[in-house]
Amino acid sequence: RKYFYSHLDESDSGKIEINAQNIVRCYCILMKEYRTDSIQADGKTIVTESLQKIIDKAHDDNATLVITKGKYLTASIFIRSNMNVIFEDGAELIGTTEEKEYPIIDTRIAGIEMKAYPGILNVNDAENVVISGRGTISGQGRYWWDKYWGEDEKSGYRGEYDAKGLRWAADYDCRRLRNIVVMNSRNITIKDLISSEPGFWNLHVLYSEHVVIDNVFINAGDPHGPSTDGIDIDSSSDVIVRNCTTNTNDDSICIKSGRDADGYRIGRPCHHVTVENCHILSGFGVTIGSEISGGIHDIVLRGLTFENTDCGFRIKSSHPRRGYIRNVIATDLKMINVRYPVHICLDWNRGYSICTLPEEYRLKEIPDHWKKLLEQIPEDVPDTLVENVLLKNITASLTPDYSGRSRAFNIEGYDDQPIQNLIMENVSITADEFGIIKAVKNQEMKNVKLTIKGSNDKSNDDYDNR
Repeated sequence: RKYFYSHLDESDSGKIEINAQNIVRCYCILMKEYRTDSIQADGKTIVTESLQKIIDKAHDDNATLVITKGKYLTASIFIRSNMNVIFEDGAELIGTTEEKEYPIIDTRIAGIEMKAYPGILNVNDAENVVISGRGTISGQGRYWWDKYWGEDEKSGYRGEYDAKGLRWAADYDCRRLRNIVVMNSRNITIKDLISSEPGFWNLHVLYSEHVVIDNVFINAGDPHGPSTDGIDIDSSSDVIVRNCTTNTNDDSICIKSGRDADGYRIGRPCHHVTVENCHILSGFGVTIGSEISGGIHDIVLRGLTFENTDCGFRIKSSHPRRGYIRNVIATDLKMINVRYPVHICLDWNRGYSICTLPEEYRLKEIPDHWKKLLEQIPEDVPDTLVENVLLKNITASLTPDYSGRSRAFNIEGYDDQPIQNLIMENVSITADEFGIIKAVKNQEMKNVKLTIKGSNDKSNDDYDNR
């Protein structure tokens, strides 16, 4: 246990919370109040300009901004430093599907720095911001999902790119909208909001520090919605996610640090992240990866409940990523009807992860982000190193009416770079099959109880290769 407790103890998250919350509150004791009552909130008229004007005015006058009840059809809006923004119950920002209304900015999409859309609600290059209240950010996801899949789930960008051998580029070329983005910012609190039907990710925290995400509800579980991640913490530090509920069609809460050569070039790790007291419903689980090329360390997951989730604790990466994951504690996790309670795959989804340019494109000019995706990390950089992972006080059970698959472990390291120092303590799992544990060095199991109903089904070896 010296590997864990010398780096991290359970008081760390409390220190982070005190620093972030106190600093934010000191800066956000504002005297004036501006309200959006005068803006036409009928859900049909685009009001981006009016919203941004009142945001800027509230910022300039050191005033609290209240988003009043109504449906505000908008493109991207940007919250400024030292602001307190309150959503009234029934206030809804609806992202327009008129794509020409969105600016193209420098950002990072799925681990690659590139030009793309901002979010609907953005906190960029800002500090000392509190956004709170039970308002809703809605992305009108169906428009964006049809753009990706096509209405028949065979055409759209994905069908076209698959046919050309460009599966790995489809997610980047098909510009889709995130609901909330916090980028290059510090001392930010987002509390009580609802994020619904995003075109892409729900809430993306990028290149930021001292961020608290509290009691946010993610409603994005439509099976037609691709890449509707819940909360993505990306090359950021001192982040707390707590009391949140996620319902998604991809990773529920995800920790990342950049993809392949581009993430390696930037070299900005994601670290000191705590996820606690969250309720994880449909989705792919609480995940580290797959974009880990900048490194990830000192992560605490605790007090999480999973119900009907594909995975519980999950790590995913691939050979092109390299990078490292170290010093992870996952404790007090309760899983009910979870298909893969512990899923660690370091050779994930080759069709997406391994980028090969078809012959017919080699003499053509290709986009800059394609060049980044195709660039290789030097071969002398070792494969992904996963080390010092503690899984403690975990239960996984199945209800009598559960009819899905269930595999206790799917743990696969690299033969030449095995997972190191994997400790399981006080773990109880009931599952249909045991699964796989291979390429692990220094594994310790203490008080691990398994109830396994049958033998392995090879069809369950692969998961999430969409």
